[in-house]
Amino acid sequence: MAENNLQAWEKVLEYSSVPLHGTMSRKIRKGVKLQINEGKIYEDAVLFISDLFLRVTEESKDGASINTYYDMKAVSCIRTYSSKEQ
Repeated sequence: MAENNLQAWEKVLEYSSVPLHGTMSRKIRKGVKLQINEGKIYEDAVLFISDLFLRVTEESKDGASINTYYDMKAVSCIRTYSSKEQ
């Protein structure tokens, strides 16, 4: 069952992001926001997805790189936000 959850989360994360050229990372799609486990909402962030963890990299206001790590087995909810097409 845990393997099915991991595959489902990987698909959601892949859908909400695009590959970052020359890396194994993915950038959140333009116009999409991502929220993990009802926590912080990420918008212009880069994702690194593995079977053990998810790393979310964002830039602070002063230009510092902030990495947040999530245990993939502990992810219980992923919410995506996007603009409604007209």
